[in-house]
Amino acid sequence: MNGLFITFEGIDFCGKTTQARKLASYLRRKGYDVLLIREPGGDRISEKIRKVLLSEKNTAMSELTELLLYEASRAQLTQKVILPALRQEKVVVCDRYYDSTLAYQGYGRGLEKKTIIRLNHIVTFGLSPDLTILIDVPVEVALRRKDQEKRKEDRLEKEKIEFHKKIRQGYLKIAQLNRRRIKIVDGTKDVFATWQKVKMVVDSYF
Repeated sequence: MNGLFITFEGIDFCGKTTQARKLASYLRRKGYDVLLIREPGGDRISEKIRKVLLSEKNTAMSELTELLLYEASRAQLTQKVILPALRQEKVVVCDRYYDSTLAYQGYGRGLEKKTIIRLNHIVTFGLSPDLTILIDVPVEVALRRKDQEKRKEDRLEKEKIEFHKKIRQGYLKIAQLNRRRIKIVDGTKDVFATWQKVKMVVDSYF
């Protein structure tokens, strides 16, 4: 496969979705064939799983069920969307991928990390992002942004602040262990300032 796989990671309301969209537009202007997708979702079946995962009605969902649903969604997306796009030499930009599961279900929920890593490897068919951009912001900053947006929260966004702090620390540990692949970008400034840092990382990679 001669395509390129770029993922964005970070806690909720860190600004990664906006930056993923800006990167996709930027690369298209430069002449690349770009596919922008999200996780969970990105495929008809995966989007249905997403609705189950994020519905605020499903508060009784067990932690293991949550983990397996994320992995099922990822398996479908990888096999049916990502791998074919990479074979067609596209640049795939994905809003979240397997690092999210290790951060949220591993560090956040406390599920066994070795099991999650093994499941991630199985459902992705061994695929790993070429470049991962971690948009890092303190949880307090993310919460202020959440209050400003005033939109309906999903099931995971409603979790307590301690949960999100565990996730952020998890992300930083994951980044420390994967320094060649994961680049940390400070997302505390405005969208334009963050984009300049993201653009610098991507241009340097290319």
